[in-house]
Amino acid sequence: MSLEILKPGLLTTIQDLGRYGHQKEGIIVSGAMDTFALRVANMLVGNPQHQAALEITLTGPTIRFTTDQLIALTGADLSPALHGEAVKMWRPLFVKQGSILEFKSPQSGCRAYLAVSGGFAIPEVLGSYATYLKAGFGGFGGRALQAGDLIPCHAPTGNGMELFKMAAGPTEGHTSTNWTPDPQRYPNYQPSPTIRAIKGPEYELFSETAKERIWSERFQVSVQSDRMGYRLQGVSLYLQEQTELISSAVTFGTVQVPPDGQPIVLMADHQTTGGYPRIAQVISADLPILAQVVPGQTIQLQEVTLEEAQQLYIRQEQNLELLARAIHLKRNP
Repeated sequence: MSLEILKPGLLTTIQDLGRYGHQKEGIIVSGAMDTFALRVANMLVGNPQHQAALEITLTGPTIRFTTDQLIALTGADLSPALHGEAVKMWRPLFVKQGSILEFKSPQSGCRAYLAVSGGFAIPEVLGSYATYLKAGFGGFGGRALQAGDLIPCHAPTGNGMELFKMAAGPTEGHTSTNWTPDPQRYPNYQPSPTIRAIKGPEYELFSETAKERIWSERFQVSVQSDRMGYRLQGVSLYLQEQTELISSAVTFGTVQVPPDGQPIVLMADHQTTGGYPRIAQVISADLPILAQVVPGQTIQLQEVTLEEAQQLYIRQEQNLELLARAIHLKRNP
């Protein structure tokens, strides 16, 4: 059982929820940019939520399925199609052996996720399947997928087999279930969104003008952005006075400001420490929304308190739990 990559797309990698416990050794967490979409994709095919999936960026790959498969597509709408026929996202999808999946023009967002029931039969590296591109390990050979790659897959899980039977039906090509999780439970993906954040540890070191502008101005996501960080273009944010800082821990969503005053939001492949002042921290609940912003679009940061950030995180986890229960009930009515 395998997926054959006919065309690789712009950037297609294998990602899971990340590689934890090794940052003290300088090894980054990495993992999916939009963890919400990855977790739901796995739920829809009966996998554990942390299972690895394909992360597909903007221009998607062309994939041939060498056996019948149960898959799910979530995240960005990159116009997926099987044999030229558009397919629905956010639901279990049965595909027959020999089916060819391709992606056309992006409609919304920039990262889609493809989960296969049973997951990929690839080795873990330091407890994770996540691809760490710069170090060249994890995923499939530590690199982005290339034409000609055959990605081996495990057999569907027991839960996946139940969904497989529901989705398969009498078809010679592909079909999906007639249900999908409640879209109101998803993050509010939208172009040029407002992203909520709390004050960073060095917030008070910035000038009064910078502290006002970080919340009132819109910033454009530069085309130089990648999985390591989003470079923001807009008004410059300066410290009250230049100060040498000792390198400190950083995380996904940390907003650093280098000497040129143009902020950088650290993303999934961020380094483990940084020496630039941290003016803000994007809240966990809004990281999936941020991950779907296309370079060239703008974002605006909105200040929230730590307590509000915690409540929003709990609400998102509750939504995921409700989605998991709803899928379970569909599988076991």
